[in-house]
This record gives sequence, structure tokens and C-alpha cells, in this order.
Amino acid sequence: MSEKKRKKGMSVNGVSVFLSCDEANHTCDKTQYNEADIWEKIKLNIHLLYCSACRKYTKNNTKLTKMLKDKDVSYMKESDVQNLEKKFQEELKSFSEKN
Repeated sequence: MSEKKRKKGMSVNGVSVFLSCDEANHTCDKTQYNEADIWEKIKLNIHLLYCSACRKYTKNNTKLTKMLKDKDVSYMKESDVQNLEKKFQEELKSFSEKN
């Protein structure tokens, strides 16, 4: 929805009820960490009624949060991350030199 259309949309006490997708995704992230207030949550839910892309973002965000909270999730050791990054940089340099 364009900025002009959004501003002309429904408002309550001069505050727009509609969010852009960027605002909706930001509010989704805030909601995930219990930082969104009730008005932001209401506007997000209104946005999710008509925006399938943001519904998908919210669904994926929820899945990711649940996975990270799962105790069975394993993480790479810092040394493994550094080795992987070093190998990546070497391969990237090698590829750049060939092309």
C-alpha cells in the first residue's frame, strides 16, 4: 500500500490503523520479544488480515524463535566459526583470482 493511501486510510484519533510491511515486520519482531504495546499488536493483526507476505514473515519468525528456545539446538564453537570463515575467504580469493 502506498504511503499516500495509507495516510488516507482509517484512523482513530488521528492515528493511522494501517501499517506498511516494514512497520509490520518491525512490530512482529517487537512482539516476539514482548516489547510491543497493545496498540501496535492491534495494528499488526489488522495488517496480517490482508498481507500474506507479512503473515509468512510472522510465521517464519515464530518458528525461528521456537527453534532457538529449543534446548536441543546446537551451536558451532567459536573456533569452528573462525575456521569456516577463514576457509570461505580463501575460496573467495581463489575464485576471484581465477575470474
